[in-house]
Amino acid sequence: MGHWVELAHAVTRNGDAMTLRERDGEFEIRFNGWELMSNRSSLSEAMLGRLVCKALVRHAPSILIGGLGMGYTLRAALDSLGPDARILVSELLPAVVEWNRGTLASLTSRPLDDHRVAVRSGSVVDVLAVHRHGFDAILLDVDNGPDAVLYEPNRFLYSAVGLELIASALATHGVLGVWSADRSPGFEHVLDAAGMTWRRVDVAVGRDGNGPEHTIYLARTDPDPPCAGW
Repeated sequence: MGHWVELAHAVTRNGDAMTLRERDGEFEIRFNGWELMSNRSSLSEAMLGRLVCKALVRHAPSILIGGLGMGYTLRAALDSLGPDARILVSELLPAVVEWNRGTLASLTSRPLDDHRVAVRSGSVVDVLAVHRHGFDAILLDVDNGPDAVLYEPNRFLYSAVGLELIASALATHGVLGVWSADRSPGFEHVLDAAGMTWRRVDVAVGRDGNGPEHTIYLARTDPDPPCAGW
């Protein structure tokens, strides 16, 4: 097995370091030395996109994806949606967008080239604040989950106030999908306190199906979800 080669480097406005590296066809994005994502275990990211799209009610939905990552969630959403869907991707670091247009593009068949996709560089919180009832679905994969936050400003999104902001940005019958590296009982309590209808999906990500599990949370403000896919 070869050695890791650093391909690119970026720094957040808070001074956090993000690096893209490769070894024998494996790619990793690391945040302050911690693994944030890789192409070794992309199943749960793709499942996030598929599950949320399955729960949609509108034929031509408007969707917000917070966190581009390596593009697996975006690709799964595009493959699940029709030609009239619109997806806005909010990615904190412009460098990550550049990596997805270049080095990482072939991993997911260049989803950023799809005419249904628009990209905004910056905090997803800023997008949520100006799109009241604007999205049929909001997918969040901005960190390693509620209990494993690496970029401290992201913690807000898993709080009661953060959920209130998210709910205000969802259209009628809108659905929220949240990716997490692990189950988070604390976040489940926050969902309950917010009065949201939610369910948890645990996804085994090991190659033999017996490896560690990532968690996907699906939530909505409807007490009686109108979609069979829910």
